[in-house]
Amino acid sequence: MLRYALLGVSDTFPITLTVEAEDIGKRLDQFLVARLANVSRARVQRLISEHKVRTNGNVAKAALRLKNQQRVEILEAVQLPSLRATAEDIPLDVLYEDDHLAVVNKPAGMMVHAGAGATDDARNRGTLVNALLHRFGALSGVGGELRPGLVHRLDRGTSGLIVIAKTDESHRALAEQFARRKAKKTYIALVHGWLNEDQGTIHVNVGRDLARRTRMTTRRRGGREAITHYKVQRRLDTPYGKFSLLKIKIDTGRTHQIRVHMASIRHPIVGDTLYGAPRELQPKSVKSAPTRAPARPLVLSRNFLHSAALEISHPVTSEDLAFSCPLPLELQQFMDWLEQKG
Repeated sequence: MLRYALLGVSDTFPITLTVEAEDIGKRLDQFLVARLANVSRARVQRLISEHKVRTNGNVAKAALRLKNQQRVEILEAVQLPSLRATAEDIPLDVLYEDDHLAVVNKPAGMMVHAGAGATDDARNRGTLVNALLHRFGALSGVGGELRPGLVHRLDRGTSGLIVIAKTDESHRALAEQFARRKAKKTYIALVHGWLNEDQGTIHVNVGRDLARRTRMTTRRRGGREAITHYKVQRRLDTPYGKFSLLKIKIDTGRTHQIRVHMASIRHPIVGDTLYGAPRELQPKSVKSAPTRAPARPLVLSRNFLHSAALEISHPVTSEDLAFSCPLPLELQQFMDWLEQKG
């Protein structure tokens, strides 16, 4: 069976992209790799070689150098065989399991399931789903062969709690809890700057950014309802500037929801360069204290976003279940470095 796979979302073709000032002079293939979510250079090359990409209405070559405001059209997706998750011996931090479900603490850097954009090997290795299949064997099939057991997801750069369904019955019951907003999810995030209020709610729709398809946005019409509640836990005044440690609860689970919502109020999550956070933090003063060495630049190789607590009802017994996990060591250490305690 073949499936159309290009952006990882349902799209209507043709897809039209416009060359902006920062893209002038780029090769066409480089431009498309940067603009398309979860699409590898190899996939882009195939699109171009199959004459499925046009610039200003003309068939284009991969090495074409782009001009300002040039229109790039993708006529249709590449046909690829369906991906299927495969068991892989990868360590898992399992907080809870029974015959119906499991709750896992996912590390940052691990994809939840295979993406549609790389080579067959690369796009199906090292995923949480692969680890789950090795650990548990059979999982719910409601999500299909690529996403067995997955009721909800976490971004690759986000760590923390995720619930897994072992049976189709459990999957449907858990999915209904999430859909009806009965499942409660709490995150810990460190953001740039001090928020004006100690707590608040962001209720702004989120949709795909048509200019940067790896991103979501609050700036286009339409989109899907997204609700994020935040509460300031600490305000940090550090040698690297001001930051706020937040407890965040979400009523909805849109792609990149917390990340795009915090960026929309000009408080991006630390480490989240996709939504405007700097790649490295520079010290604001020459020395952090008279007796200490000069502060060094700091780099966080992941987003400072952690799924810290989860409350659900058991899909079979209806028992209330609550789980929590602390910040991972790398985030705790980063906080110490930020405040010059390390």
